[in-house]
Amino acid sequence: MDGHRAQLRHARQRLRRLGRADALGEGEVVGVADPIERARALLRLRRPADAERELRGLLAREPQHTDGHALLSLALIEQRQVAEAVEEAQESVRLAPDQWLPHYAAAQVYNRARRPDDAVAAIRTALDISPEYAPAWEVLARAHLLKGEWQPAVDAALHGLSIEPEDCDLVSLASLAYTNLGDAAQARAAAAHAVRIDPESPTAHFVYGQAELRFGAPGRAAESFREVLRLDPGFGAARDLLVSALKQRNPVYRRLSWLRGRFPQGWRLIFLLPVIPPVIAVFVILALLHWVGWVAEAWTMVRLARGRATRLLFEGAEARVAVGCLGLVAAGAALLGLGIGLGDEVAGLAGAAVMALVTPVQEAAHTGSPVGRAILYGWAGLLGVAVAASALTASPGTALLALYAAIATVWLATPVRGRLTPVI
Repeated sequence: MDGHRAQLRHARQRLRRLGRADALGEGEVVGVADPIERARALLRLRRPADAERELRGLLAREPQHTDGHALLSLALIEQRQVAEAVEEAQESVRLAPDQWLPHYAAAQVYNRARRPDDAVAAIRTALDISPEYAPAWEVLARAHLLKGEWQPAVDAALHGLSIEPEDCDLVSLASLAYTNLGDAAQARAAAAHAVRIDPESPTAHFVYGQAELRFGAPGRAAESFREVLRLDPGFGAARDLLVSALKQRNPVYRRLSWLRGRFPQGWRLIFLLPVIPPVIAVFVILALLHWVGWVAEAWTMVRLARGRATRLLFEGAEARVAVGCLGLVAAGAALLGLGIGLGDEVAGLAGAAVMALVTPVQEAAHTGSPVGRAILYGWAGLLGVAVAASALTASPGTALLALYAAIATVWLATPVRGRLTPVI
């Protein structure tokens, strides 16, 4: 769910129409039409601060201007001024509760403010007043997507399409909902239709790539995400999913990812170890499975970061972490081999512990919260110090504990993420 929300956040930036600002302002007197027109144009150009200045000037002269408040709410939410945006949207509704435009704008603000229940209520009111406005059904579909309500999202998108059959954004939203419902045929058909309607739409190619990636065609997904980035180089979600698609093209990585996904990171399993000793074997197997998956992740990342066609997709930090993890494997393997060759238990255990450090490092690197990431990196550093101390003091017990703690991080990281990582 969180993953989908993270993708939807970026998709929504392209899908939304900034209040369909061309509709806001209709019916106003000529004397105030120009500021509304200028604000609409500035919003379309993604210059919300300039639009805000224009609208505040208008409202200083006409404080009861309903559409001025509605557009100002959109300009403010674009600048992430959530509280003020909600206040302006509510003021617009207060001034004209019997008009659909204020409710429509308020619904978009609520969507951006992560208040989908309020968004649904607002857009339902707008639809009660004006049920034949297709963009309102688009806003409703988006609110249901935010709530994870896939079938209602499909229903809303299809209702909008009954009014505007060739609306690319509505078709794209329907595809996204079908993808989350697991309906491969409908998702692919809708996405392909969206691309046919508007071949230059980044959103259409984005949802097509999502459908292909979800339903086992990473090659076609990668092609779609590349097209998105050609059309809109700043589309961050497309970049992230392109990386995922390129990784999924590796059959070994794909198989390991599937196996890891079969077993949830149930950290509470640790508490069963003293009660049910056989669980220890399950614990070790799952931890090793995740470790192998993280090594495969690092190897794939390094290979893609060095590829001529893919190197620009990766930030320096990502590549450095991957190289560091492979370095831990190599150094640990050498130390382990040395310990076996010399019959040195401490060296062998220290080598295994060094290799196991891949898990805490990768868990830290893949934690979204800066605080959680710092905690896990600190934990990895602490384990590294423990391994070094075990080698210096010839303490096999310390090395063994560090080894167990390192591979157990796959579970220990879960409550850290759950407590500190904000919902996207």
